[in-house]
Amino acid sequence: MLLQITEPNSSLVQEKLSQALAIGIDLGTTNSVVAFSENQRPKALADALGECLVPSVVAYLEGAPIVGEKAVDLVDEVPDQVVTSSKRLMGRSSAEAQNISGKFTHIISDQQSPDTMVRLKVGNEVKTPVEVAADILRTLKNQAESALNQSVERAVITVPAYFDEAARQATKDAAALAGLKVLRLINEPTAAALAYGLNQGIEGVYAVYDLGGGTFDISLLRLTKGVFQVLATGGDAALGGDDIDRLVVEYFHHLSPEVTLTPALYKQALKTMRFTKEYLSHQDQGMWALPGGKEHPLDRFTLEQLSTPLVEKTIDICRQVLIDAHLTPKDIKGVVLVGGATRMPLIQGRVIEFFGQDPLMNLDPDKVVALGAALQAEALTKGAETLLLDVTPLSLGLETMGGLVEKIIHRNTPIPATFSQEFTTYQDGQTAMKIHVLQGERELVDHCRSLAEFTLTGIPPMVAGAARIVITFMVDSDGLLTVSATEKTTNTHQEVAVKPSYGLTEEDYRRILAENANQGAADIKSRLLIETKVKAQQLLHQLEEAIKVDGDLLTTVELESLAKAMEALEQRLTDTDQVAIVERKKTLESISVPFATRRVKRLVGEAANVPLPSEK
Repeated sequence: MLLQITEPNSSLVQEKLSQALAIGIDLGTTNSVVAFSENQRPKALADALGECLVPSVVAYLEGAPIVGEKAVDLVDEVPDQVVTSSKRLMGRSSAEAQNISGKFTHIISDQQSPDTMVRLKVGNEVKTPVEVAADILRTLKNQAESALNQSVERAVITVPAYFDEAARQATKDAAALAGLKVLRLINEPTAAALAYGLNQGIEGVYAVYDLGGGTFDISLLRLTKGVFQVLATGGDAALGGDDIDRLVVEYFHHLSPEVTLTPALYKQALKTMRFTKEYLSHQDQGMWALPGGKEHPLDRFTLEQLSTPLVEKTIDICRQVLIDAHLTPKDIKGVVLVGGATRMPLIQGRVIEFFGQDPLMNLDPDKVVALGAALQAEALTKGAETLLLDVTPLSLGLETMGGLVEKIIHRNTPIPATFSQEFTTYQDGQTAMKIHVLQGERELVDHCRSLAEFTLTGIPPMVAGAARIVITFMVDSDGLLTVSATEKTTNTHQEVAVKPSYGLTEEDYRRILAENANQGAADIKSRLLIETKVKAQQLLHQLEEAIKVDGDLLTTVELESLAKAMEALEQRLTDTDQVAIVERKKTLESISVPFATRRVKRLVGEAANVPLPSEK
């Protein structure tokens, strides 16, 4: 075995290097991508087949979940056991999911109250969107580890700019279940701007138009000497390419009323109509049919007529965001298109018409967000000269008397941010105060989203209006909120990290982790395989360098034997058989022992300044 001489504390250095490794992940509605950046050169990481895009589709059969293209193929065979577009349900309650998930795309599990986290009935199982997202993230993590030949435990994950508190927290929960520590949640439009290298000396206001499978975002960023400042953001967390697919399904169902669209057939139809939409982005017309129905023609003109109302919604949001930022389209220096749906000629044309300029499209819209996330991951682990100043997408406030909302942090406020406001009691002798945290733009509690409630106790009994209670809202760089309340005269203090009541409970975590025990074993197996390959590659590299320096210590026969063993090990590095790699590594180590021994003697002899006779 070769003798490896290392510097003191080198193991600590290697550990720090390992800890510094972080990836960028675009967890998309339709497709997800993982990327890695080194020396500010981001690259999407491919799977064993060379594919970078992982369909955000999960099939639950017997055994481990199936993620990606293989799950897509199962939509036609076992549609009721396949989950698609689950991102649209992240952070949603059961009642909210009923309104946004679409009539047929998800079957909401029974036996739950409207205010609990939505659960999906998938075959004989019940899954939450968080669990589905965790399975996708776990696949991306494994894909990155295979591509990088190193374990990965940290990531920057992108979210739609218009994701609220619940959806952001759900994303972090999913990452935790997948074995990933989230360094930061970064808004998708901001990530896209990073990927375009808009920080490289370019200044001005840029618009990022992001229309993905399930969400739409528009963000305005001012770039000044490496500082990314989000001026305003807007969007719709339930508007995307999936909705265009549904319109096409409904169009064909109108032409084929004899077809009964069960939930399973509807899911199959969506898969077909997604292909129809993509086809008509490049061709003028074609023939398609619903499952079990007759074929009908559809041309690009008709598709665009169906899609126009949804596209106009995105333009209306763009118009409002410009108003919020006190800007006009003429103030925009450049427009970046993000998301697969922006490949539609209708959308490109409408964006050009509204902003009065051709958009930037030199990067793949499906990968650009992940590339930006990878750049941010590198910046957070190794440093960078860029500074991101994002904003909170929705206002945050408290319930006050009469069911009114007092806004503490207004939307489009730069984050991280801390704001405090003083309140008082409204009854004589009041010793407690209920703090009800809300999110939204409306003035009444019933029209805003409830995020959390807690009670500040220990207030000394006083006449109404005498107590001084300071309530502080703190939003971190991920856009997550912590609320604290302090009574000034007694210094009584209480705080809560805001998480909606239908988030994951500790019981949910225990259940999910128990259910994932088998998958965890598979993850350990993958990790061991990667570690074995890395050690084998290190041995091969060490031997190659040793032969260059001290090859004269080997006989011709020994050199041939060593070369054959090295070649045999190298051939195994593309395998998934860890045992075979270990066996060939041991064989190579055994053959190299005499060579290693002679090298040590030579090193000792040189150190003692004593000539060492040749042992050939």
